[in-house]
Amino acid sequence: MAEDADLIRLYSTRLLALAADMPLCGRLAAPDGSGRKRAPLCGSTVTVDLRIAGDRIADYRQEVRACALGQASASVVGGCIIGRSRAEVARARDELAAMLAGGGPPPAPPFDGLEVLLPAREHRNRHASILLALDATLAAFDDWETRAAG
Repeated sequence: MAEDADLIRLYSTRLLALAADMPLCGRLAAPDGSGRKRAPLCGSTVTVDLRIAGDRIADYRQEVRACALGQASASVVGGCIIGRSRAEVARARDELAAMLAGGGPPPAPPFDGLEVLLPAREHRNRHASILLALDATLAAFDDWETRAAG
């Protein structure tokens, strides 16, 4: 019974609503950088395309093939990613990983909406899927940097 209650708490109405209403879906026609990450345990994948202005995200698209937790995470990220730098994305990724590991608070604004995934702390096999959107965004930044370097 406790396991059933944990799953109900994990898949809350708010989390499922986020998963169902993901912003910035699809692919960009001519991205400055692209990144794809896969969670080996469950097979979830997220592909991110970026357009960069200066050192910040000017446009963003994501193709998400993940569980509801990965989709909810991608939804929160998609809602606040425009205008962010690589450093801000890396900080959010580290804060989310620390939150999931059990020792850290939710990520700082504007990524504080990731707090909805707090109940997933107990489900370590889902952590990689939850981190995919931020990991793929960092990979897209790396691709942009490589392309810019020639």
